[in-house]
Amino acid sequence: MKRIIILNGSPRKNFNTAKLLKEAQMGAESVGAEVEYYNLYDVNFKGCMSCFACKRKGNNTNCVCAIKDDLRPILEKCVKADGIIIGSPVYFSYPTGEFRSFLERLLFPIHTYIVDKETGGLKSLRPKVIPTGVIFTMNCPKEMMEKYNYPLILNDNVHCLEHVLGYSEALYSCDTYQFIDYSKYDIDLFDEKHKAKVREEQFPKDMQSAFEMGKRIAEFQ
Repeated sequence: MKRIIILNGSPRKNFNTAKLLKEAQMGAESVGAEVEYYNLYDVNFKGCMSCFACKRKGNNTNCVCAIKDDLRPILEKCVKADGIIIGSPVYFSYPTGEFRSFLERLLFPIHTYIVDKETGGLKSLRPKVIPTGVIFTMNCPKEMMEKYNYPLILNDNVHCLEHVLGYSEALYSCDTYQFIDYSKYDIDLFDEKHKAKVREEQFPKDMQSAFEMGKRIAEFQ
């Protein structure tokens, strides 16, 4: 049985990012995978502390960050997992701090500074290819996302995952419905009727894409 880890890098546990991640969970489970789901904002942890324990000669970290905090058990499961799916809203062009801190702690102990003489690239200590899926949600429309180079910025995270873990893919959910009641907020930049239309017409398509991502990650060979 495949084991998939899903991580919500949003502070909101039941809104756009979480809904898409839970749909991805359903996709993975539909093909028989066992899924564990975590809200990163519930976990007490920080990013990489530059202790370099994972880079010392003869270290026995086994691809897991040496810092002993609440994130460590999750990292141990991620290294042994058959797939990882992580989601985050986009704040000022970037994923959340929790998302980034998790990536630092996950990837740095697996990444090396050792040159592979055959390829000229850097060696990875990963025990196997661990396929990853990344879901980004954002308030801005697709046109604005492209205007401000969000794909270029956000894809750096995807590329890091692919480089270290062997495979990664991304899903972008744009123009999301941000508030339950728009009348309570000063936000005349966006048209609530337009947002409701996108939620009705586009978001279900994004949900289906998330479901399919969950299946692909769980079935990855």
